[in-house]
Amino acid sequence: MDHSRFNHCCYTFIIIFITGVLATQVGSIGINYGQIANNLPSPEDVVSLVKCIGATKVKLYDADPRVLRAFANTGVEFMVGLGNEYLSKMKDPNKAQAWIKSNLQPYLPSTKITSIFVGNEVLTFNDTSLTSNLLPAMQSVHTALINLGLDKQITVTTTHSLAVLQTSYPPSSGAFRPDLAPCLAPILSFQAKTGSPFLINAYPYFAYKANPKQVPLDYVLLQPNQGMVDPATNLHYDNMLFAQIDAVYTALGSLGYGKLPVHISETGWPSKGDEDEAGATVENAKKYNGNVIKMSSKKGTPLRPNDDLNIYVFALFNENMKPGPTSERNYGLFKPDGTPAYNLGFSLSSSTSSPPSNDAVNNSTNSGAPPQPPTSSTGYLSISSATSLHVVGQLGSSNGNTFCCDLPVASNREYTLSLAGLGRKDKKKDNTPNEGLEKKRLCLLELFVVNFVKLIDIT
Repeated sequence: MDHSRFNHCCYTFIIIFITGVLATQVGSIGINYGQIANNLPSPEDVVSLVKCIGATKVKLYDADPRVLRAFANTGVEFMVGLGNEYLSKMKDPNKAQAWIKSNLQPYLPSTKITSIFVGNEVLTFNDTSLTSNLLPAMQSVHTALINLGLDKQITVTTTHSLAVLQTSYPPSSGAFRPDLAPCLAPILSFQAKTGSPFLINAYPYFAYKANPKQVPLDYVLLQPNQGMVDPATNLHYDNMLFAQIDAVYTALGSLGYGKLPVHISETGWPSKGDEDEAGATVENAKKYNGNVIKMSSKKGTPLRPNDDLNIYVFALFNENMKPGPTSERNYGLFKPDGTPAYNLGFSLSSSTSSPPSNDAVNNSTNSGAPPQPPTSSTGYLSISSATSLHVVGQLGSSNGNTFCCDLPVASNREYTLSLAGLGRKDKKKDNTPNEGLEKKRLCLLELFVVNFVKLIDIT
C-alpha cells in the first residue's frame, strides 16, 4: 500500500472538511465500512480516511478484529454487526456472552464500541425462521452485556429496510406493514426499555430509479426545489429523505413508540449503474452524498426539528465483489486505492467566483476524478457555509502552499499560514528522509486546524 497516496488524500480531505464540516460545529456523520471486496486498503490506512472525511462513527457489518484493533484510541464510535446467520445461535445467552467476550471485550475500552446491531433487514426477508429468532437473539445479547457490565455503554438494536412501511407518503400517513406489526411491537418494546435507537436503511435513490419520470430528481438529491406540503400537518418537505424519516416517526407513533429515536443506518447514491438504473451517475452521487454530509451538521426534520440527525452514509469504498447490478459495486466515497470516487461538492475555483448556495452542493459538472489543485495562487476552495468562510490556497505548487482564512467583510480579519510543500517526503542531500521537516509540516498542519477552529469561534 502506497502510504504517501493516503497521506496526500488525507491532507486534501482535511482542508475540505475543515471548511465544510467544522465550520458548522454541529452534529457528525457516520460511515458504513463494508468489506465485500478483494482490493481494499488495510484497516490501518482506513483510519486516516475515516478521520479525513470528518466521520466520527463507523458501522461495521461484523466484528473484524483487524478493524477494531486499528481504530483503538481514535475516539471513533463503532456499531458492530451480528449477521443474520448468527441469530439462531445468539438465542442462547451463553453463546451470546461467549461471542462478546471473544469478539468485543478484548478491544474495550480502547476501541469505542457503542452498539451492536443484531441482524440486517431481517423482517423484510420474509423468512419465518429468521424473524422468530430476531428478538430472542437481541434479548440474549443484551443479557450478556448486563452480565459483563457493558450494558451502559453498548446498546442492542437491529436494522430495517424502509420496506417495513406499508405507506410513507405523505409522511403523516406513515404506517408499518400490517403483517409485520405483531413482530415489531415486542422489538420496539425491548428497544424502548433498553434505550436503543430504531435503525432504518433509507435510499431515496430507489424511489427515483423505480419511477424517474414521476419523482423529481432535485427532490431526491436534496437540491433546491419547491418540495411538497403534507396536507395533514402543513409541514413543508424539500427532500425525500426527511419525508421518509418522518414517515417512520409517524409509524412508530401509531404503535405507541413515537419517542423512540430514529437513526439512518444506511443511505447513499451509486456513482455508476447499468443502463436500466436511472440516475446512477457520478454527478448525482456527488450531489446526494455531499448534501447528506452537510445536512448531518444541522438539526432535525420538519416533524422533529430539535432532534439530532444521526446518519450513516453508505459506503466508504466501492466493493468489487458485491453481487447484483453494477450500482451495488459503486456506492463508495472512495476507490480502493484511497482516492475519492468524486469531488464531494466542494469545487475549486478562482478567487473572483462567488461561493455556492448554502442549500445544496455545487451543480457544476465533474468528470468523477478526484479534485485537482488550482493552477495559480489565486485559487480557493468554495465553501457552502452561512459565514461565507473561504480557504485560499494552492496545493502542490512549486513555491509552497499558502492558505488564507478569508472571513466576512464585517469581521475584517485575515489569517495566513504557510504550509510549504505539505505532505511531500523531502530528503536531505544524502538522500535520507528529512524527518525534522516532516515533523514541522505536521505541526503546521495541526496548528492550522487548531487556529481555524478558534477562528470559527471568534466569528
